[in-house]
Amino acid sequence: MNVPIKQYAKLLGGYLKPQQGRVALFAVALLISIGLQVLSPQILGYFIDTSLAGASGQVLFVAALLFIGAAFLTQLLSVISTYLGENVAWTATNALRADIVEHCIQLDLSFYKLRTSGELLERVDGDVNVLSRFFSQLAIHTLGNGILLVGILVALFFENWLAGVSLTLFSLFALMILLSLHSFAVAPWTTYLQVSAEFFGFIGEHLVGREDIRANGAVSYVMRRFHQILQRWLPVYQKARFTSTILWSTSVGLFTIGNAIALGVSAYLWNQNAITIGSAYLIFHYTNLLNQPIERIREELEELQQVEASIHRIRELLQVQSHLSTGGDRILSQSALSVSCEQVWFSYQLAQQTASNSYLTPQEWTLQDISFYLPAGQVLGLLGRTGSGKTTLARLLLRFYDAQLGCIRLGNVAIAQTSLTTLRQRVGLVTQDVQLFQASVRDNLTFFDSTIPDTQIRQTLELLGLGTWLRSLPEDLDTQLDSNSGGLSAGQAQLLTFARVFLKNPGLVILDEASSRLDPVTEHLIEQAVDRLLNRCTGIIIAHRLQTVQRADQILILDRGRILEYGDRQSLLNNPHSHFSQLLKTGTTDFLV
Repeated sequence: MNVPIKQYAKLLGGYLKPQQGRVALFAVALLISIGLQVLSPQILGYFIDTSLAGASGQVLFVAALLFIGAAFLTQLLSVISTYLGENVAWTATNALRADIVEHCIQLDLSFYKLRTSGELLERVDGDVNVLSRFFSQLAIHTLGNGILLVGILVALFFENWLAGVSLTLFSLFALMILLSLHSFAVAPWTTYLQVSAEFFGFIGEHLVGREDIRANGAVSYVMRRFHQILQRWLPVYQKARFTSTILWSTSVGLFTIGNAIALGVSAYLWNQNAITIGSAYLIFHYTNLLNQPIERIREELEELQQVEASIHRIRELLQVQSHLSTGGDRILSQSALSVSCEQVWFSYQLAQQTASNSYLTPQEWTLQDISFYLPAGQVLGLLGRTGSGKTTLARLLLRFYDAQLGCIRLGNVAIAQTSLTTLRQRVGLVTQDVQLFQASVRDNLTFFDSTIPDTQIRQTLELLGLGTWLRSLPEDLDTQLDSNSGGLSAGQAQLLTFARVFLKNPGLVILDEASSRLDPVTEHLIEQAVDRLLNRCTGIIIAHRLQTVQRADQILILDRGRILEYGDRQSLLNNPHSHFSQLLKTGTTDFLV
């Protein structure tokens, strides 16, 4: 796997173009430093020859000052170029990180079904970190060392043509050997990075579930998996490092040959009286100086192995396209929205493109031929056993996935004809799983929307019975919350998610058994709040407990992805043979077939 040069150029151009000024200063500092590295040995050679010729102390003193000044200036320029390079790298890689994160957030849920969070973290952070040297040093230093190499060879030709020819041939031979060894080392580093991503995904997943792991006595199993991954990781790393070691040992051997050539040529020319002692020193010094650009180029090529692997993985990620279209420009009503499902079919296998429509069995369709109509302002009670398709239907209403067949309409607008942003502004979702962010109370409730006034936030919290809690906080709405709901009871955390929906003021709200985890007092507060919320919008209540659908106008019962029963709640209640009526009598959904 080799990344074409044009892809390097595209990557460099896209993220370095906004920093043209700093990149130019970086290049200038680097080029001047290269010039001084070629010039400094000339001063030293002059010092040796003039001292042997009996020059005055003043001349030698001036030469020494020039040499010290050049060395000091070289170090100063090195510091400046390093500073500029690191700034360029951080700016470029942070922009790349932002692009990757934004891209991932916009992908549909089928993408996340196939990847762990740890793997994505490795792509966003690990691979981008590898690219930081590519932006700051690799590209320009490779070019810079190439210029230094040419400058040294030109200087050697000025000293003596035989030395110039000999060491030019040696340099070409050394570079040819190193370049030929480079390509075979890329694949092991690609494999190493992939295993690294899997390892970090494993660690992230099991750290999140550490309580369940310990409570169920699964620590030994997790540790066994941990050691299995490490045992797989080590040989992959060893193979990758072995390829790098081959490059290193080859370069050491080549430098030894180069020194032998320099000593041999210098001895021959000295015996022929073709050069002075100063020139002999310059040939040997320049040969040693040749080691620096060749070694740096070798190091850059070794780094380039990992860079190529990272670029390939990043481009692979950026080329993943969401299965969802961005939608159209139809506007949804600002009032309560009606909901219409027309012969909707959906399969997760098709959503992940792991099967074709014609090869699916009835059991592989998560939803089959779902049709119902919920007028604006009414409430639908959605019942069914676990796995019957209730949550999947909610995901389709929010366009986390698109149905393979059929159509879903909000108002008179097909959800694919309005933008995803508009759709998700007008549909609210509250689930049992509470996700809070490490941010202020205000930002957690508004999702960082600064247009929502504080007075509206406080009124909503008072409405939900959280006014006393808010006043107890040390910094009011600016108080920072933990991402794991630390310091909050389950009831308070759940009430905060309801506050989000109130502030959003949607036309349709979906409640996925959102009060099932609450104590009776808090649940009573939620019930009051839900009544107020459903007075101004359409509601769908996904219920596992029958008492939660007492406010529903319609009842829809799903079983294995199909509609088992649908109709007006009161009519179903009055029909002793209806499934809903029997559910109320038994108080359970276990009899559903």
